[in-house]
Amino acid sequence: MWGSSNKSRIVAVIERAALKSLIVIGLFGARNAYASGVVSLDIVGTISYIQQVLMHIGPALSATLFITAGIFYAIGQLLPPDKRANFHTTSINIIIGAVTIAVLSVASGGLAVASSHLLANASSNSLT
Repeated sequence: MWGSSNKSRIVAVIERAALKSLIVIGLFGARNAYASGVVSLDIVGTISYIQQVLMHIGPALSATLFITAGIFYAIGQLLPPDKRANFHTTSINIIIGAVTIAVLSVASGGLAVASSHLLANASSNSLT
């Protein structure tokens, strides 16, 4: 039903779409970083900025990955059993990534506070 050339075309289209969306997100984030003047040599400020970016982009990225996993699962249902197993494995891996991103975006506040305290203590100890 589905030839290997059709599958490779579908995978190529999905990869191009994912790459384009990552580039757009990166450019949009970089434009905001330079426009707001956040880019500096201050490590604590940079960590705070990364924490804010994770808090805003993380849930949307996680939801997008869940939808992508559903699409992969649905495509896998249309394929023969050996290919179906590959698509189901890929969808499970995408779901694991989505859960990881969701957990990190929720915990980014606590991680940023802990790392800024650690860096502040390390820099004050090294300066004296």
